Amino acid sequence: MNTLTAAQVTPQEALESSACRKAAIRLIPLLAIAYFFNYLDRTNVGFASLTMNDDLGLTASQFGFAAGIFYVGYCLFEVPSNLALYRFGARRWLARIMITWGLFSASTALAQGPVSYSVIRLLAGIAEAGFFPGVIFFLSLWFPIQYRTRVMAWFLFAIPVSSVLGGPLSAAMLAMDGIWGFHGWQWLLVLQGLPACVLGVMCLNMLADRPADAKWLTVDERHALQSALNAEHESKGSHSFRESINDVRVWLLAAILFSYIIGILGIGVWLPQILKTHSLTTTQIGWVSAIPYLIASVAMLLWAKVLARKRRYVLHLAITCATGAAGFIFSVVYSDLIPALIGLTVALIGLSSVRTCFYSIPATFLSKQAAAGGIAFINAVGSLGGLVGPYAVGWLKDVTHSFNAGLIAMAAMLCVATVLTLILRYVVKEA
Repeated sequence: MNTLTAAQVTPQEALESSACRKAAIRLIPLLAIAYFFNYLDRTNVGFASLTMNDDLGLTASQFGFAAGIFYVGYCLFEVPSNLALYRFGARRWLARIMITWGLFSASTALAQGPVSYSVIRLLAGIAEAGFFPGVIFFLSLWFPIQYRTRVMAWFLFAIPVSSVLGGPLSAAMLAMDGIWGFHGWQWLLVLQGLPACVLGVMCLNMLADRPADAKWLTVDERHALQSALNAEHESKGSHSFRESINDVRVWLLAAILFSYIIGILGIGVWLPQILKTHSLTTTQIGWVSAIPYLIASVAMLLWAKVLARKRRYVLHLAITCATGAAGFIFSVVYSDLIPALIGLTVALIGLSSVRTCFYSIPATFLSKQAAAGGIAFINAVGSLGGLVGPYAVGWLKDVTHSFNAGLIAMAAMLCVATVLTLILRYVVKEA
């Protein structure tokens, strides 16, 4: 992972590189699989809605609201959850999050109507609060900055992959309709929710809170990696959570994330319904929806490779947000299935690459404790877009009888994110 030649690598750097390689092999697959199911849980309701909405009597607005209310609980408990993670350790707290979110996600299958569906989704959001920013903070405790961008990209790779595999998988589970007397959408929610509980138990056995606690590293590797991380954190100075939320950069990042989340979750939740307007069957929707995400997955890793070399995180954040906006606009102007799919693919290339840029930024200026709460605060405020996006698209669909207005609204918010990022670039004075 290190770009230095063998002649330039010191014994300390060799130990640090060896420790990071072992850590990546042990930690990243488990966390990526957990995030695969995490993101699947947020967006699988889009596929469930193909049959669930009629069974529960949900209008487009009611479904959008219920899908978005998840983020009310998520946002309210985000900061307390991450401060608890800092206090009790990532290993225990991440495991707790996974087990409880898995149980609530699966229990969504018990919903009987709009009210019960909304209540269960609200509780699922509370249970899941803190997972994503908790993992981002956890990675900052394990990987120095020169390794972190690439490692983060592999973790975030779970998002497009969940959508690539989630479409065909969800379509197959919907086809289980009638087995043991359950609807297909109930099978989908249960079978995609419970694996998180198993992964939570695995986290208790496989994670370590910091390199110094990892018995699967040699003593020298532990010391070398922990020393490098301590030096990096000390170079940022000591800041409290209170100081972090008074930092204008934190507020700019929260506003950027809010605008971005409206775009990514708007399309994530509604893509199956958008494709349904082109007279595709459920099975066809499952496979066709995978195409843009498959291309976006590859593009995200290539973009992360460039980002790891250049480290111009803010500039690339502006470019990725603008790419997402351009793709949405193209899909509205050219609305037939194939050109619209091309536009949505471009949009998802930008949207999938945003997170790698975005979550590389906070750790460049926040110290350890400030990062735990600061990243959670950014995510909590920004994730309110998860309530606005799905609901706005549903409301606009009910009012205009078309998804075009929703796509334009998402493009507009990504343009706002682009402008805010350019302001952030001026504030941080990135070259």
